[in-house]
Amino acid sequence: MTEFLAGLLDQPPWVILTIAGLIVFGECALLAGMVLPGETVAVLAGAAAALGRTTLASVLLVVLAAAILGDNVGYAVGRNAGPRLHRRVTNPARRQRLARAEARLRLRGGLAVFVGRWTPFVRSVMPSLAGISGMSWPRFLAWDLLGAGSWAVGSVLAGFAAGKSYEQVVSWFGTAGAVLLGAFLVVGVAVWSWRRTAAARA
Repeated sequence: MTEFLAGLLDQPPWVILTIAGLIVFGECALLAGMVLPGETVAVLAGAAAALGRTTLASVLLVVLAAAILGDNVGYAVGRNAGPRLHRRVTNPARRQRLARAEARLRLRGGLAVFVGRWTPFVRSVMPSLAGISGMSWPRFLAWDLLGAGSWAVGSVLAGFAAGKSYEQVVSWFGTAGAVLLGAFLVVGVAVWSWRRTAAARA
């Protein structure tokens, strides 16, 4: 898939922007993050701008709009057809990650939406989980603007700075997401343990 997407660098500007927008949108709106690498295409689009294939401003605008719109469609899907999300995830490992994502959402709410945007796979299901959980749309939107906004700008600018070395950036983003997720889990467990101890003492 990455080799196929690398062909974007040789395409006309409208093709680059259209494919980037559709993939970033579909990753969360269609719950297809397991097959649509939104992170990779965002970095590639930034690299295309660095190589003069399109403009940085247009890539930022398209990726940012697609990320926010896709997340909000995913939220609406979860709000209206939540149980279908679980049936679509059949891989045991991914079902475990889905369960952990749901637990984080219950524990941390809006912060989980923000962190989820930076975590592979979780990024594609977190908006729907927010809708399933009953989180209000204004609260979801506020956290999503922070998460999707920072993710879109960060991914595109990282690709722009890397240019032809975009593959290194894609790898780094995956590692950074894993580290961020691990830190989030440690903090979540610590807070849960503290609250449990405090409740027991009370």
